[in-house]
Amino acid sequence: MRQAKRIIPCLDVDDGRVVKGIKFKGIRDAGDPAALARRYNEEGADELTFLDIGASYKSRATLLDVVRRVAKEVFIPLCVGGGIRSVDDMRDAMNAGADKVSVCTSALRRPELLAEMARAYGSQCVVLSIDAKRVDGTEQRWHAYSHGGRTDTGLDAIQWAKDAAALGAGEILLNSIDADGTGAGYDLELTRAILRAVPVPVIASGGAGTLDQIANVLSGVWGNAKSAAEANPESGGAEYFDGADAALVASLLHFEKTTIPEIKRCAEAKGVCVRW
Repeated sequence: MRQAKRIIPCLDVDDGRVVKGIKFKGIRDAGDPAALARRYNEEGADELTFLDIGASYKSRATLLDVVRRVAKEVFIPLCVGGGIRSVDDMRDAMNAGADKVSVCTSALRRPELLAEMARAYGSQCVVLSIDAKRVDGTEQRWHAYSHGGRTDTGLDAIQWAKDAAALGAGEILLNSIDADGTGAGYDLELTRAILRAVPVPVIASGGAGTLDQIANVLSGVWGNAKSAAEANPESGGAEYFDGADAALVASLLHFEKTTIPEIKRCAEAKGVCVRW
């Protein structure tokens, strides 16, 4: 039986409000986190991701009171990230209602944190968030960024994903800084590279602008791949992979350009196995 792919709304929260920007900049208000969580739970979201996007660079704790309000509205797995720097922080988030936690800057600063968290709660509760940006002038290199996409660590994102999975990360949340908020589609090259590199589930994030783009990143039928056309001229430039395990969606849902049932119907029509 095929593994069902997940549709995961993402609540980027700053100062208690859901916000959305383009390439991590130009932030605008998108609503109340608890109200949006309630809506997505009712629409049939498979999971919900809550990211306190200001926590790492503003050096403040995750907004646990907001996490509690969100957790009361959903009956689906909730992933919480932002400002989690220790197993104690993880415990606080779990006690507030999180089912798993996401770490980015803190893991880059101290990679052994991933192993400590996995020992404490199990790898299934540890999500590594990678904010990746393409290195200028290259086609197949991306760096991992910290502090909400503000700081280039110089670390190769693909190698970091491999190392993190070996340390105990049970899932990779892959955020493309280049694609974020643009509506131009997921960075398929980056997603494909990470999928090939790690043995754990990968959540594609950043750039969803159409239903087809979401369906395609999940189905693994990624078009206009030059390497595929060269290897197999009959492919028409399409390259076939298993696809991402889940797709993170924000702007399309927050600003009511589509709904989760519409996303799932489109994905199912393209042969993606989804949950209903």
